[in-house]
Amino acid sequence: MPASPEPVTTATLAAFTDAWNRHDIDALMGFMTEDCVFQTAAGPDACGTRHSGSAAVRNAFASAWEAVPDAQWTNGRHFVQGDFGTSQWTFTGTAADGGRIEVDGIDVFTFKDGKIALKNVFRKVRPNLPAAR
Repeated sequence: MPASPEPVTTATLAAFTDAWNRHDIDALMGFMTEDCVFQTAAGPDACGTRHSGSAAVRNAFASAWEAVPDAQWTNGRHFVQGDFGTSQWTFTGTAADGGRIEVDGIDVFTFKDGKIALKNVFRKVRPNLPAAR
């Protein structure tokens, strides 16, 4: 009988955040199920924009660093209860116009077989701060 996968823990979510901060797409996708779903903070639908399947999610994750090359998620606080969890964070980076981004947000996760099946992002809306001088 095959061993059951290890459950997702707060340490798993901290490692997932670390992979985001390293801009390590291969590590990130290692945390995701093959049939994963990523729902962004913004987009044309009530859920933002929905990306389904590992190829689509991989492209969407990588596009975050293309839009904000110095993107970082700091002040992480993680919670796991069974097949659900959250990560609270502060997102920082530099916008294309040079303005500074600093907003709080939360990821709401659903887990399956010891991996992330759904990453659903919610982020505060705040005008960018003046460019650093």
